[in-house]
Amino acid sequence: MTHDLLADLRPLLTAETAAEAHATGTEPGDLEQAVWLRLLEHLATHGPPLDPPGWLRRAVRAEVRRTRRPARFEQPYATDPADDRERGPEQLALAAARRRALREAVRRLPGRCSRLLEALLSPEDPTYQEIAGELGISQGSIGPERSRCLACLRRLLAPEVAARQLRG
Repeated sequence: MTHDLLADLRPLLTAETAAEAHATGTEPGDLEQAVWLRLLEHLATHGPPLDPPGWLRRAVRAEVRRTRRPARFEQPYATDPADDRERGPEQLALAAARRRALREAVRRLPGRCSRLLEALLSPEDPTYQEIAGELGISQGSIGPERSRCLACLRRLLAPEVAARQLRG
C-alpha cells in the first residue's frame, strides 16, 4: 500500500517541486527529498493522508515557506571573499589555493586535455600557433578541443565545488 502511494505521488511531487524550487533558490531534488521525508514521518504517525495529492501540494508549499524563511535574513557579501584584486594575505592565500586546485584538476584530465589546458594556462601566454606546434595538432582544432576539455574539467570539478548560493 505504501509503495503504491509513493509510486502514485512521485510524478506529482516531481512536478510540484520543479515548479516551486526556482522561487526558493533551492534545487528541486532537495525540496523533493524534504517532502518525501515529511510524508514518511506522516505515514509513521498518522497513516496515509486522506487526500494524498492535496496533502502533497500543501506539504510542498509548507516546505517552500520553511526554506524561504532563513533566506530572508541571509545577506550576500559585498565582495567575493576570495577576490584577489585586494592583495591582503587572506586573498593571496585563497587565490593561490584556487590556482593550485585548478592545476591539480587539470593534471587529472584524460588524454591530451591536460597538456592542452596546461599550455593555455601557461604564464608565457602562448599563441594558438605555438600551442599547436608544441602539441603537434592543427591550430584550427585547438578551440573545439579546448571546449571539450573545459567541459570535462567542469564535470570533474562539479562534485568538488559547492554551488554559489546566498551566504550569510
